[in-house]
Amino acid sequence: MGVGFLLLTVLTLVGCVNYSLSLGYGATFLLAGVWAVTAGQAMRAGRALRVKLDAPMEAFAGTESALTGGATGLAGTPFEVRLGTTTATGRTPAEAAGRFTLKLPAQARGPLTLPRVQIAAYDSLGLWRWVQVLPLADVGLEVLPAVFPAPEQSAPPPTRRTGAAGEGLTRTAGTEDFSGLRAYVPGDSPRLVSWKHAARTGTLLTREFDAPAGTALMFDWADTAALGNTEARLSRLSAWIGAARASGLPFGLTLPGHTLPVAAGEAHARASLTALALHQPLPAPLPAPKSPHLLPILPAAALRFTLFGLAVALAPGVLRQPVWVSVLSAVLLGYTAWQTRPLQPQAIQTWRLPRHLPSWLLGIAAGLAAVALNAEYGTLLGSDAGTALLGLLVALKAAESRNMRDARLLVLLGLFVTFTHFLHGQGPLVALHALLSITLMLAVAGVWVVPNTQADTEPGPLRTAGKVVALALPLMLVLFVLFPRPDGPLWQLPLQGRAQTGLSDEIRAGEFSDLARSNAVAFRADFSMGLPDPQDRYWRGPVFEGYDGLAWTQARLRGASPSIEATGPESAYTLTLEPNGKPWLLALDVPTQLPPGAFLSTAFQAVNPRPSTNRARYAIRGRSARLGVQESPERLNYNLLLPVGQSPRARDLAASWTGLAPAARIEAALNYLQTGGFTYTLNPPILPEENRVDAFLFGTSTVGARTGFCEHYASAFAFLMRAAGLPARIVGGYLGGEINPDGGYLIVRQQDAHAWVEVWLAGRGWTRVDPTAVVAPARLNTNLSTALTRPNATQAAPIGTFARLRLRVDALQNRWNDTVVGYNGEQQRSLLGRVGLGEVGAAPYLLALLGLIALAFVPALLVARRAARPRDLAARALHDLTLRLRLPRAPGETASAYALRVQQRWPQSSESLSAFLNAYHEARYSPEASPEGAKKLRELVRKVRR
Repeated sequence: MGVGFLLLTVLTLVGCVNYSLSLGYGATFLLAGVWAVTAGQAMRAGRALRVKLDAPMEAFAGTESALTGGATGLAGTPFEVRLGTTTATGRTPAEAAGRFTLKLPAQARGPLTLPRVQIAAYDSLGLWRWVQVLPLADVGLEVLPAVFPAPEQSAPPPTRRTGAAGEGLTRTAGTEDFSGLRAYVPGDSPRLVSWKHAARTGTLLTREFDAPAGTALMFDWADTAALGNTEARLSRLSAWIGAARASGLPFGLTLPGHTLPVAAGEAHARASLTALALHQPLPAPLPAPKSPHLLPILPAAALRFTLFGLAVALAPGVLRQPVWVSVLSAVLLGYTAWQTRPLQPQAIQTWRLPRHLPSWLLGIAAGLAAVALNAEYGTLLGSDAGTALLGLLVALKAAESRNMRDARLLVLLGLFVTFTHFLHGQGPLVALHALLSITLMLAVAGVWVVPNTQADTEPGPLRTAGKVVALALPLMLVLFVLFPRPDGPLWQLPLQGRAQTGLSDEIRAGEFSDLARSNAVAFRADFSMGLPDPQDRYWRGPVFEGYDGLAWTQARLRGASPSIEATGPESAYTLTLEPNGKPWLLALDVPTQLPPGAFLSTAFQAVNPRPSTNRARYAIRGRSARLGVQESPERLNYNLLLPVGQSPRARDLAASWTGLAPAARIEAALNYLQTGGFTYTLNPPILPEENRVDAFLFGTSTVGARTGFCEHYASAFAFLMRAAGLPARIVGGYLGGEINPDGGYLIVRQQDAHAWVEVWLAGRGWTRVDPTAVVAPARLNTNLSTALTRPNATQAAPIGTFARLRLRVDALQNRWNDTVVGYNGEQQRSLLGRVGLGEVGAAPYLLALLGLIALAFVPALLVARRAARPRDLAARALHDLTLRLRLPRAPGETASAYALRVQQRWPQSSESLSAFLNAYHEARYSPEASPEGAKKLRELVRKVRR
């Protein structure tokens, strides 16, 4: 799990570098911080973990031997003890040892051979394991018993033999007559201990009994000759010894080359069974049984918790993907959760869905979904289609999950799906969702990986994951600010998605009126030298010079670059452009300084070679100028072309102006629009395919002509100018913008989209003419809504409470874009220069990076040290004393023994240590703890000196 988590972190980092996902950087560095914090947790827990194993219980061939033990360490440490193929897990309690039991298979008789013990401590999320492989002696197993032969079932009674002739002449160990006392030997029965003597002298003695030798049992190897097989003969002897052991009768054992005299007791029985176990030849070792590596059935509570985490991770996709994808994903997750309900056998069920959907059915569903998404989007490689398909595949994977490996894979998939949402937005809500989703999926990881963790336990995996995420935030902030940010992608793979709202590549009747219905933000502009006047807020975009009678299109024309003659002061502003998938930048007047890689076309259009697929910030400088005073004849001739035979009435009208001066022709056309009864509307009529300029300029009221939006007036005016002999073209872009008083910047929305005309005049170059301004002057000085309702207004209506609230939220969004989303390599270099760290890779930069990373781990270290302190006040004071003296307590060492050891090492501390010890005992064993006692203990700890 930890390796997969690390690979996922590297993968997301590569993706964020390639697609300049600033918020993705933050989430990736959060995962890196989690990875580092949990590494420290595992290291501390592993170093403190100690395991002791008890002596194994006796085992007979074909059974299991239980091996018990205890683990101590930091309170709440998840641990795992592995011995061969058997594993035990648990958590270390606060004050005692965590008990566990290992089941050791005893397949055949012989010496019990055990491999070395492997102990592992986990961090709280299961990303790390601190593993130690220890010899058996280090865990308290110096001597191992043997595996005894399995007793024969229903064995016949043994043959009785007399030890000597005559009653009382020869006696042997037995249970009839008391024969004396001997020293106590471990393993003697407590009922044979002389407790009266022990009470008087303090020494344990064992009473011995004997019996006539004629009553003793002798188990001889020869008595089992009829069985033939060695293992069968040993099995019968094992059954006889067990029967004598149960009844307490003395017995002797004779084996080839080995004889045990007649005796009784547990020690004699174990020695006899051990002799049977080690009898040569030993049987061939049987292969160890294979333990299942994967759980066949996933726990219901943990699986439901996982499905909930996946549902949260997939939730933002509902806002952008087809409805059927969201519904199908919800059905799959819901069905999987429904199948985890407890079954009721007593209920009569005539028909029930299968508990697990077959893999072949899910594979067919995945194929059909891919075909449907390809038909929906036209591709499966784009961001929209790709993320929708990925979310659906994750839901299908959840429906077919069978084992622990599948469950852990779902955790990694849930984290990866969270990162895909950054391809569609990086706002504050997306960041909040990412933080919640990452925390939730990390909690799910802890449930599946960390031993003895359930989804409904206290303090709960979600709370644990939240603490780890909080401790990882300082490292995330350091890396977010200082990690090198490349300026370009690692590879070129455009994220194709649905067309975003914005200016089109061509102008047709109705293009801008449809766009004006959108309130979405197109871009924001922050001016450093004051806002321009309303009549100067023409944001220049694509230039349309080709006309076929239906649409105006862009054209690539060869020729010399036109001239630019500056006429006004320079302005500087920062443009925060929303993603629109188009290569153009919006600029005022003529840009004099563009972002790296951008250029100015021969039509004075600012072009960025990389289409805007993510929100981006650009620093631009510009100034007013006369454009194209020196223009190529080829371009001028091209901007005189008109489709043959189209709109003859408009041609005749323009021909009547050819005798006028060029400026007078412009005034004549504007005067015609101003006095011709034209209206400005968002709902213009549909114009015919043929002679549409005539239909717009001369149509009757019965067909609703003489009404239009900016593209109608710009198209008709450019047609009239070309017909009148003046080169003309249409410029698309935006006009105006809304000033946000909270941030002092300009918000330009899609509804501010506008089209105007440029007419070339000798000696003046390309001159901007806005025919819409003569029909609706309010469009130039106010905003769209005012121009539609009051075309001649000079001032917009005051904004309401809701609008002010919206502007305040937008100001917060703009600050977020500036500080988080817009943080790139250029801003990083600027920041490093301002604080004196030089460039990325310089010595001051590296020293600052290492120092801040070290400081970022301080909160995690303080929390870890605080968590290691006992909760009891007296025990906590003793713990603090050991840290102060840098002398840890030995396992099981009492406070008094520890104080004596300290006094022997540092005699000068005797007085202060005695005072502490008295206060410790008073606080430790008093009925109630008081704050005064705790304060006194803390003061006494400070007085103890080395």
